[in-house]
Amino acid sequence: MTDIQKPATRPGNPRFSSGPCAKPPTWTLDALSDAALGRSHRATVGKDKLKAAIEGTREVLGIPADYKIGIVPASDTGAVEMALWSLLGARGVEMLAWESFGAGWVTDVTKQLKLDAVTKVAEYGELPDLASVDFSNDVVFTWNGTTSGVRVPNGDWIPADREGLTICDATSAAFAMDLPWDKLDVTTFSWQKVLGGEAAHGILILSPRAVERLESYTPAWPLPKIFRMTKGGKLIEGIFTGATINTPSMLAVEDYLFALDWARSVGGLQGLIHRADANTKAIADFVEMRDWVDFLAHDPATLSNTSVCLKFTDDRITDGATFAKSVAKRLEAEGVALDIGAYRDAPAGLRIWCGGTVETSDVEALMPWLDWAFETEIAALTQAA
Repeated sequence: MTDIQKPATRPGNPRFSSGPCAKPPTWTLDALSDAALGRSHRATVGKDKLKAAIEGTREVLGIPADYKIGIVPASDTGAVEMALWSLLGARGVEMLAWESFGAGWVTDVTKQLKLDAVTKVAEYGELPDLASVDFSNDVVFTWNGTTSGVRVPNGDWIPADREGLTICDATSAAFAMDLPWDKLDVTTFSWQKVLGGEAAHGILILSPRAVERLESYTPAWPLPKIFRMTKGGKLIEGIFTGATINTPSMLAVEDYLFALDWARSVGGLQGLIHRADANTKAIADFVEMRDWVDFLAHDPATLSNTSVCLKFTDDRITDGATFAKSVAKRLEAEGVALDIGAYRDAPAGLRIWCGGTVETSDVEALMPWLDWAFETEIAALTQAA
């Protein structure tokens, strides 16, 4: 097999994982030196840091003052589960899914909670018919499909006068996309996504309408302690001021505080969106000039600017999964791209994280390596044939 020339430039940081994601570019372990270690999270120092994390989230994301923000256990998954188990059942439910995590919420609601929900499911690369959603029901959806690279384009499809609640898993959207808070009643994310924080903690954001539901409705099923947000029919306010339900990692909290400071330094939310958009454009420019690769997203208006999913379209590829894994393995062996294989339940291909903690220069440096890995694997296929 003829050797194909390797590119001369390598990404400065080869970490393109879609979670946990790359740390902010200026991050070092020294950033955690002020963590409140060996102290109670209920001591003043712990409460102050937790409150700073909550209010920093509000500031950077532009969350309304009357929305409640809580730090909860078990990452985004825990935050979503708290919402589903605590709020659903009061009225009809409509579930929207177009990738594996959304499909997981469908399973939870229909198989575990056993609710007779309306489900609208689309294939990878597409969205369900958003215009057909009945907002007299509670509606559960992901803003950005992390495993499909498909996002809802905006919040215009959600009516202001809806009767039901909107419950939005925004874990790979928050800090990279402009979320319309007036259209979202429950929003969840994990700071290990777009801000590159340490995993294990989730953020749960409640609108006044969601709080009203919590205080006026009791589910028919028992709630575990870590899901309980009310006592005596009233919201437990402490959860949303820094008195967490269970013990948080103050090291992870310190890491998040650093990430919030870094976000401010690059222009806050709009700066982060600009960085993610620039990263995605670098890939879009590459894809436009090649006939062997395309986005998994069918409609450019729904293309994610964080979890960018690619598929190989060359007719010479007969085993897409093996080919994609070989390309990803080759790039990892060269130390130029780590963890960019497609999600295990997704169609074969690559998934390149483009959130704001990734430098555009690194994405640009990676693109010639995609050319090299593709051509090398194709040459190997041709020789084998």
